[in-house]
Amino acid sequence: MSAIPLTVSGVERLQQELHRLKTVERPEVINAIAEARAQGDLSENAEYDAARERQAFVEGRIKELEGTLSNAQVIDPSTLDSEGKAVFGATVEIEDLESGKRVRYQIVGDIEADIRENRISISSPVARAIIGRSEGDVVEVQAPSGVREYEVLSISYV
Repeated sequence: MSAIPLTVSGVERLQQELHRLKTVERPEVINAIAEARAQGDLSENAEYDAARERQAFVEGRIKELEGTLSNAQVIDPSTLDSEGKAVFGATVEIEDLESGKRVRYQIVGDIEADIRENRISISSPVARAIIGRSEGDVVEVQAPSGVREYEVLSISYV
């Protein structure tokens, strides 16, 4: 498996989720299975089947997180010599030149991307257009509605 780029905060979030799965959810599932077994006949025991499904999900997610973390390439943008340019992990404020709407995004890896928290994937059209640009640059992004122009207002490395 190749290296998976992650920000420092992304690694921390994944480690917290892994810890919660191992210390909270796994024991809860084990208890649910034990309680369902105590009810007797497992062939028609819906609680047992549900607990086993939940166990499979939890164990699969633990394995996935461990794999991701073991292949993580942690990138801290504050330590990069980026010379004021947008790089992986940078937080960028852009303005849509047509609508005047401003938005702030952090450019992250595919695994960390969450548009609700303004974290966009490095492979997204917006991030690809912004990478390597400086404050004041105007970029064109091919959107489903057509070509959009954005001005890079600020870049920070948090």
